[in-house]
Amino acid sequence: MTASAAIIGAVAIAAAGCSSGGGDGKGSGGAKEGDAAKLAISPSTGTKRVAPEQPVTVTADKGKLTGVTLTYGKNLKAEGRLAADGKSWKSARNLRPATTYTVNAQGTGDGGKQVTATSTFTTLTPAKKLEAGMSPLEGETVGVGMPVQLLLSRPVATKAGKVAVERALDVRMSKPVEGAWYWISDKEVDFRPRDYWPSGEKVKVVARLAGLKAGEGMYGMKDRTLTFSVGPRHITTIDAKQHRATVTDGGSTVRTMKVSLGKPGHDSYSGTMIAQEKTPHMVMDSATTGEPGEYRTPTNWNVRMTYSGTFVHSAPWSTDSQGNANVSHGCVNAPPGDAKWFYNFTNRGDVIKVTGTTRTLQFGNGPTPWAKSWDEWLKGSAVGSPVTGGPLG
Repeated sequence: MTASAAIIGAVAIAAAGCSSGGGDGKGSGGAKEGDAAKLAISPSTGTKRVAPEQPVTVTADKGKLTGVTLTYGKNLKAEGRLAADGKSWKSARNLRPATTYTVNAQGTGDGGKQVTATSTFTTLTPAKKLEAGMSPLEGETVGVGMPVQLLLSRPVATKAGKVAVERALDVRMSKPVEGAWYWISDKEVDFRPRDYWPSGEKVKVVARLAGLKAGEGMYGMKDRTLTFSVGPRHITTIDAKQHRATVTDGGSTVRTMKVSLGKPGHDSYSGTMIAQEKTPHMVMDSATTGEPGEYRTPTNWNVRMTYSGTFVHSAPWSTDSQGNANVSHGCVNAPPGDAKWFYNFTNRGDVIKVTGTTRTLQFGNGPTPWAKSWDEWLKGSAVGSPVTGGPLG
């Protein structure tokens, strides 16, 4: 920094009224009064409604800073960086909204005189609070096709807001691979790898949303962190024309099951799906698909494949047709023993491919990241570029 720039910076700080603290001006250890440093903190003490994106700064007009802490809540510490010359410090991240912060700074003048300064201020409470949730579940072991879902409490409608959110998302992996985010809607953005996850992969996702401005008057309220593991490579292929399901584990076939899919007029979906959830017992009710009174049937060992109600499940009533004909209302009917085995074998996120039907899986019918090609998936990113996961640490 030039001398003139330093003077301009000092004048700007004074004009903004953001100085706090600065020593008693008396000599210490032979130092002259003029050797005492003055510390300036911004925001100044007592300031309210500080914007979360406004950085916290501390500067010393002479000498060096020897220590700066920025704390909030129950003595939680926020990160910051000291300049190489020791004369300034700046907070490293956005501030949390609706939070009181305290800055404590220490420094020494050219003659060794020790000085301190402090400032306590409060950040604004946003008009629109942005909260978030994530899937999979914390600590869950999932299949190789499972996406990461970030679900937002409010729509992020602008390109700038979406870019800001994506750039705040950090994906770390034990075996780094390429992936990308895709905006399913203004309230959901999902991450998938280019190809399926490697088996044994450990993933950590950090959503640094606290203080992030995602729209006019809208700020993220807190960070979210998610860790999960990827289990064995389970891929099941279901052939509607052959009425067979072939289940593989790590590329080797471990079971072949006779099945029955949707009958004409109730065709099952063809496409690459994932096991979205598992329910041991439930009642299949046609009212949920817009056909009240058509059927209401208790079922066991249900593995969901779509939001619209496609399951692999036990169907003891159709065992004569399984392996020979498609007679269901769209689900994949399996013998009770096979259905129970498949239920226990399957992790959420395992890949299930269906072929040979007249209906195609529609993107968005549940988490359906594999319904799009990699090039199509990339187009759904606000940033427009892939992400290679950073190492775990």
